[in-house]
Amino acid sequence: MRKSINVKRLLLTASFILIIAFIGLCIWMQGQYVVPIMMYHRVSLADESPMNTVSPKNFTKQMDFLRRNGYQVITVDDLIQGTKARKRFPHKTVVITFDDGYEDNYKNAFPVLKEHHFSAAIFLISDYLGVNPNLLTWDQVKEMSQNGITFGSHTRHHVYLPEESEEQLKDEIQGSKRVIEERLGEPVHYFAYPSGGFSEHIKSLVAMAGYRAAFSTNRGYDRYNIDLYELSRIRINNWDSPFVLWNKLSGYYNLFRKLRPSH
Repeated sequence: MRKSINVKRLLLTASFILIIAFIGLCIWMQGQYVVPIMMYHRVSLADESPMNTVSPKNFTKQMDFLRRNGYQVITVDDLIQGTKARKRFPHKTVVITFDDGYEDNYKNAFPVLKEHHFSAAIFLISDYLGVNPNLLTWDQVKEMSQNGITFGSHTRHHVYLPEESEEQLKDEIQGSKRVIEERLGEPVHYFAYPSGGFSEHIKSLVAMAGYRAAFSTNRGYDRYNIDLYELSRIRINNWDSPFVLWNKLSGYYNLFRKLRPSH
């Protein structure tokens, strides 16, 4: 009888400890939430770069997933201002970004974004627009900028910045900002590092050029996106299932995924 009582007490104690541990974990996790920054490149049926291409059909499904599951898509401005103010963003808050400025962003992604009333940011390779037929035209950029799309810089020629000279770094970082601002007639506040590569010096040049923030890929070691000049993003793939998408957008993906050196 006494043995039976001891077993019950042991089970009750173990259960109590597990409950306390679970509550503690939940409280800890609340403070670890990081707004997921989704990263796209192409929205197309082309398969030259499968890692960087999502089909129009699957992109629509992914945007439907956001709307159906109650995600709030905020602007880059909202993210940066909130981060500066140390705002605690609610769960299911996300940001949508695109790199390079492919024309299919206009043809295949923009209509879907408008239909869902979602904002997004597109980082442009300034000197290739109007030259490379696969990229956006300046007229398309202007139209999108008037309809909820924020444009930022992705350098002038999509160079890997850690390998460039000081003179070239300044030209790529400052020059792209100047070109886009002249074309749009409005300030450009945001920058994305080509291939995610950066260094502390490059970050300082981006800040000195007048950018408010800069985006990487999964490079660097700031899992909490506290440093506004090395904001980690999450690549969204064509083959991401609803479960994988849910995991990537959980707000805790950065805590557990493998990060890469900044350069």
